[in-house]
Amino acid sequence: MNNNPFSKLPEVAVFQLESNDIVEGHPLPTQHYSEMSTLEGSKDLSPHLKWSGAPDGTKSFVVTAYDPDAPTGSGLWHWAVINIPASVTELPTGAGDEYSSGLPQGSLQLPNDLRLERFIGAAPPAGHGPHRYYFVVHALDVENISVAPNSTPALLGFTMLSHTLGRAVLMATGEIK
Repeated sequence: MNNNPFSKLPEVAVFQLESNDIVEGHPLPTQHYSEMSTLEGSKDLSPHLKWSGAPDGTKSFVVTAYDPDAPTGSGLWHWAVINIPASVTELPTGAGDEYSSGLPQGSLQLPNDLRLERFIGAAPPAGHGPHRYYFVVHALDVENISVAPNSTPALLGFTMLSHTLGRAVLMATGEIK
């Protein structure tokens, strides 16, 4: 698995990201798999995320979840939340539900690659091998990233390119045998 999703992006400051739910490099707990998967107990539950050490000048955050190993030729975006105020440094478990109930005021969930405005859990094809799930907090130099509410996460990534001050990454794995 040599396709690092950040290898061709400009280098930016690195800050810390942790979770009560997922551990760097370890398998995702079943609750963070998609209800569309074949795993019993899957709930499409977004994980708890907590970050610290964002660079000076940070005015907002964006949170994304991405699987570069999805067999699509372009990976799969599972989640994108924009315009998280700079004063926020944590999202609770389940924040990415269809009601955005755990998200801070002013933030917005963009449609993921399934065109759902919520977190969609892991659902790698059975027998496809392990997939990597990158949970990323992007520190931006603008309060509002100014993308349309129906924008794709790929367009968001392009728009963020010149506004990203730092990035905190937590990668977990998922597989259905």
